[in-house]
Amino acid sequence: MDLTREEEDALDGKNGNPISTAYKILLSIGKATNAEKLIPVEWVHLSGVNYNTIGDAGVEFLTKYSEAQFVVPTTINPMGYDSHQQNNLSSNFHKQQGKIAKAYKKMGSIPSFSCIPYELFQLPESGHSVSFAESNAAVMANSVFGLRTNKESSLSALASAITGKAPYSDLRIDSTRDPKIRIKINKELKTELDYGVLGYFSGKSVKESCVSFGSDISNIDMYKTKSLSAALGTSGACGMFSSRDTHDETITFGKEEEKSVIDELNTTDSGDVIALGSPQLGMYELELLSKLIAGKKFSKKCMIFCARSVYEKSCKSGMAKILENAGANIICDACTCLSPLVSREEYDGVITNSVKAAHYLNKSNGVSVCLKDLKSIVMEYAK
Repeated sequence: MDLTREEEDALDGKNGNPISTAYKILLSIGKATNAEKLIPVEWVHLSGVNYNTIGDAGVEFLTKYSEAQFVVPTTINPMGYDSHQQNNLSSNFHKQQGKIAKAYKKMGSIPSFSCIPYELFQLPESGHSVSFAESNAAVMANSVFGLRTNKESSLSALASAITGKAPYSDLRIDSTRDPKIRIKINKELKTELDYGVLGYFSGKSVKESCVSFGSDISNIDMYKTKSLSAALGTSGACGMFSSRDTHDETITFGKEEEKSVIDELNTTDSGDVIALGSPQLGMYELELLSKLIAGKKFSKKCMIFCARSVYEKSCKSGMAKILENAGANIICDACTCLSPLVSREEYDGVITNSVKAAHYLNKSNGVSVCLKDLKSIVMEYAK
């Protein structure tokens, strides 16, 4: 890789060990992805915030390098719980989660604790480079907002936050953003769950960084777009979808392909708890849900995960009161995925409309999943 004199000096440790380590990480990734150089990024979104995902080794690493300062605006992913609510988590979890939050704050992060930065902040303009480690945010950034980011790891995004740089490779290059494979949709897609299933199938089927859906995905709402993006980013390496057509290769998605995904992820007929928010729910989804649930009550425990700023807005609008009156517990700063709040010790099964959540609940949390779209959940489990 071609480095500037400034980058070489930083790599050699002239600006301190944390910055040198960050450049070593970027250099290793750059060599692995055939990057010619490093380029500036204007925004970073970090994963590796939940203690469940990084463990004691991650806490130790962050504490050690927390003297470093972020040089670009940096938002952070959800943590494992809502610090404003009581829970039954261990004192060790609270202690270690607190150390993680403290380290990121010390480095200068914006304490967003959200996986949907594109709904909370004014991001850079289309065409600019960012570094997003959260998979749904990376896919949304590339596909919807015209930004340029690879699907970063927690370490690579952290290195970018410290240096303001990222390798010039993969989806930061125009040719890679040109889809070579088209998913031909041979069934009607109606709900957010349908789009999630499509995304999950596409991520598993496509080895390229960008996939085309043609005009089949035009004019879909934010909820369906988030569901598609989250599932696409979960099941494979693909980090972008496009409506641009391609005639290079076509893969068909129909009823049989849909059934294969449902058979894999739908592992129970019901559940003990309803969990909504993977990605976290935004104002659009909270408004939709509050209209569906108004005057009704959930017949099962319901956990709704959203960003704190979204919750505060929903309180002012009255939507939060409608949801809470229906029996929902609105949890901020956390997410359904990998949260210890949704554990096998507490629940035998979880009812959700999120394909991404279904993937992690089944494979990481060890909890069975009942997949249903949002309207069906309200119709079946609210009276």
